[in-house]
Amino acid sequence: MSRSIDLLKHRYLKNIKENPELFVGIELEYPVANLEGFATDVEIIKDLFHYLVSALDFIVEKVDDFGNPIQLVDPISQDAILFEVSYTTIEFAFGKAETIQEVENRFNNYMNVIQRKLGESNHAIVGCGIHPDWDKNENCPVAFPRYRMLMDYLNLSRNVTKSDLHHFPEYGAFICGSQVQLDVSNSNYLRVINAFTQIEAAKAYLFANSEFSGADWDTKISRDIFWEESMHGIYTENVGVNTRLFDDEDDFFDYLNHSAIFTAERDGQTYYFYPIQARDYFATPEIQAFALNGDEVIISPQEKDFETHRSYQYQDLTTRGTVEFRSVCTQPLGRTFTSAAFHLGLLVNLDKLEAYLETAPFFKVFGRNYKFLRRQFSKKKLTDQEETAIIEFSKDLLLLAEKGLKMRNKHEMIYLQSLKEELGL
Repeated sequence: MSRSIDLLKHRYLKNIKENPELFVGIELEYPVANLEGFATDVEIIKDLFHYLVSALDFIVEKVDDFGNPIQLVDPISQDAILFEVSYTTIEFAFGKAETIQEVENRFNNYMNVIQRKLGESNHAIVGCGIHPDWDKNENCPVAFPRYRMLMDYLNLSRNVTKSDLHHFPEYGAFICGSQVQLDVSNSNYLRVINAFTQIEAAKAYLFANSEFSGADWDTKISRDIFWEESMHGIYTENVGVNTRLFDDEDDFFDYLNHSAIFTAERDGQTYYFYPIQARDYFATPEIQAFALNGDEVIISPQEKDFETHRSYQYQDLTTRGTVEFRSVCTQPLGRTFTSAAFHLGLLVNLDKLEAYLETAPFFKVFGRNYKFLRRQFSKKKLTDQEETAIIEFSKDLLLLAEKGLKMRNKHEMIYLQSLKEELGL
């Protein structure tokens, strides 16, 4: 087995349990908008973080290069409130919970405090997958090595000549997602990844919320284009919908071995470089890397560089023994937990989901190119045939999700109500 696959297996399999308890991990990213229609005032949001330390009894976990709090954590629940890439995006990363209701209650408490404070300065958190004022904001990274490195790395796209890449490398500062992590086991993680890859078309239809005014893109999910046609998407295996279903563990890790490494630390300094596929990393004796101050240095690959490896696939096996579902845009505030409930219900009802997907009428008509189907069904206007088919597919999945939530018996079906009404169920 190759050295790179060994390292990837160690990283991603070491925390998977055989029979894990099922917990829910939810991460919500939100734009903070200026309600007067101007650029977001980042000083107001930095002040908010100072205020939250006392108002919510959180402790400061990370500060930026100027000493401003950028990540706060509640020592009891392990909930974190942080800046995500830029000072105009706030993320709530909730500690693992047994039910969605627990997370919702804490979220509502935080939001009451935050929205009231922001409202004093005519700002507010808004439920959009793209910052509504992306074109007015500076879109600068938080002054912190990881975020500065990410934005500098994305900026390399300006130098990539063959370019099918888009011209918005600063997109990391203004796209927002709603992610859920669910515990998986040794025996089901591949089944989960494969099943959820197959439903990306329905998720595109149900959860699209990132139309972009800055380019003529026929999509309601510009986040897909931002990810896939950026530096992160130079290797297709690195990002988005998996291009195939996996036969077994070796097949999956062969795919992951095609994902990219683009950053490394040496002597406490963060460096980035043009992406190298994991499988080629150790065969690259000299890597031309860039420091955050712009200096160019030559580094050699080291095994420890795999400790910061991450891919950006929409069904993402994490180092925590979970699969993270990454494809959903931030949802309107009235539907914050709909996506989490949808994923949770389907995971609990995995056997029935797999059986349904084997014979689903939707695939007989539209085929099984899952990456293509997601793009197809996130278009701004569907044909009547497409609309009818995707609604039927979505209804079937929603009923399977609802059954899964009923099996859990934790009264979480309520979170699917808005989707049911939308689909006429």
